[in-house]
Amino acid sequence: MTAAEAAIGVRCTRAEDFKGIIALSCAVYPGSPAWSVRQLASHLKVFPEGQFVAEDRATGEIVGMAASLIVLWDDYHVSMSWRDFTSGGMFTNHDPARGRTLYGAEVMVHPGHQCRGIGSALYRAREALVIARGLLRIRAGSRLRGYHRWADRVTPEQYVGRVIAGELHDPTLSFQLHRGFTVLAVVSGYLRHDPESLGHAAVIEWLNPGAQAG
Repeated sequence: MTAAEAAIGVRCTRAEDFKGIIALSCAVYPGSPAWSVRQLASHLKVFPEGQFVAEDRATGEIVGMAASLIVLWDDYHVSMSWRDFTSGGMFTNHDPARGRTLYGAEVMVHPGHQCRGIGSALYRAREALVIARGLLRIRAGSRLRGYHRWADRVTPEQYVGRVIAGELHDPTLSFQLHRGFTVLAVVSGYLRHDPESLGHAAVIEWLNPGAQAG
């Protein structure tokens, strides 16, 4: 662990973190609605162990956040939107009794704190949760943050293929591929009003190496 990584602590989210998470949302998604207190409180109510923050140990600032829920994948279609998979961001569709898929609804890292290992630490926390609960996998929609730069030249499927091949770099998908995720599909309308992805996402999967299907 580097000194930069040691300076960051990842823990489960608490209600007193909401203000910091909302400020983080505004920094990561300027011009878009931030997570609301109502949504964040719902996350803690339905699945507290699936919510994480990354905290700068020196300042106490919330510099990263990850939010997730458990779903029964058969209840959904791969082409559904973020709102469908998260019940409008409320996570009230959390289904730990039947589900064996951790759905990654959000990961954010403050733009001013990149390259400190924050994203990797949040993903490790998620992976540890999946292993501890004996879930099959993590699945998520990876919004194609760099696609707007290429939209006039390639289709979303071609863009993802070139990112997988290492010919292009996408700020989100390339990182996730490096973390061991694979791409299952490319979908449209995932985040309909996102100017970077133009609504397109790659559906990604990380498999729990110790889990048995069934």
